[in-house]
Amino acid sequence: MNHYTFMNGGVTAPQGFTANGVCAGVKAATAAAITKAAKANESAVIPNGKRDLALITCDRVCSAAAIFTKNLVKSDTIYVTRKHLQNGRAQAVIVNSGNANACNPDGYEKAEAMAKLAADALNISADDVIVASTGVIGQPLPLAPIESGVAALKDILSKEGGTNAAEAIMTTDTVKKEWAVQTVIDGKTVTIGGIAKGSGMIHINMGTTLSFVTTDAAISSDMLREALLEAADVSYNMVSVDGDTSTNDTLAILASGYAGNAQITEKNADYALFLEALTAAFKAVAKKLAADGEGATKLLIGKVSGAKDEQAAKTIAKSVICSSLVKAAMFGADANCGRILCAVGYSGAEVDVSKIDVAYQSAAGEILVCQNGCGLAFDEEKAEKILLEKEITILITLGDGSGQAEAYGCDLTYDYVKINGDYRT
Repeated sequence: MNHYTFMNGGVTAPQGFTANGVCAGVKAATAAAITKAAKANESAVIPNGKRDLALITCDRVCSAAAIFTKNLVKSDTIYVTRKHLQNGRAQAVIVNSGNANACNPDGYEKAEAMAKLAADALNISADDVIVASTGVIGQPLPLAPIESGVAALKDILSKEGGTNAAEAIMTTDTVKKEWAVQTVIDGKTVTIGGIAKGSGMIHINMGTTLSFVTTDAAISSDMLREALLEAADVSYNMVSVDGDTSTNDTLAILASGYAGNAQITEKNADYALFLEALTAAFKAVAKKLAADGEGATKLLIGKVSGAKDEQAAKTIAKSVICSSLVKAAMFGADANCGRILCAVGYSGAEVDVSKIDVAYQSAAGEILVCQNGCGLAFDEEKAEKILLEKEITILITLGDGSGQAEAYGCDLTYDYVKINGDYRT
């Protein structure tokens, strides 16, 4: 039985939070710098019409936590945010798209400047501001658009502005990712909401590309971090679009405490309810991230059962949805079980290959293509119909134990190469 309910809303759904997003001109300024069309005066760049600066805030200081990319090359926004969260507190998030503020000699100073701009506008401490950026790597971050953007944002923060914030963090995304879920803890209704972005450079190894979560639950920063780690491990960390782990991955959460439940300070029954709702939401978003992969036409779900243990199942599921050959086969609606078996075999997990079954499942039906490690004769026309659907589950059944897991990916299309062939320009 589920102890949570999905609802309309996003990052402003929980009590205490407001947000908005504007077209500040960060994307335009960065593009102009790349083409050398811009001169020294950054403020002269005309915004390109796309929202690219978001601000999320709470009317009180919150318990807060975050987890980050494991890539050794990191955006300076991560170092600044990590420092600001040492006390487990935050009150606002400022994030830009169009420029990653990564691999720049002045990146740290620019990230600190972003925090101060937000803090001054909100009349809070800069140490209580989470900073994030996403976009082109290795280009100086223009501050003038951010300064003017913050000035505009402080006057339009609202409960309705969360959807604009979700739009403002998009880069090559084609759809906004926002969500909200409710549960009951200690007799109180608790709401968790959030926004996320991600389309390319996704092989998540922490939490997500960029995701900002809010809740009105009363919960300590230590328990927030534990919940992030546990929920992300079976959701965001099971997503791969292209095998590339971003330099900017940040998953942050703020808890206002307005729900009025007894504060969660340990892994008890209340923590389990919070984690259940958070995990369900993260899994739903993970599917959205994978489905919106750059150039993608299909969501792929690698579902493994019967593995030696959960870790083996995770390893196998992710190996399959990461395989370029599997992804290409799914794009072409080619029910080639050999590519699945190959990916299972090189995954590194311990597997009895003589017990592997493979089937494809979608809204058009299900078809078994491999049994006991050997390919079967099957109806090619039926298989093609199944694989022409927008969501395909690759069912991998093993005979090694009770471990199970899901991983989320997408097909590999011609458009992926087109998008990334000229990403900077």
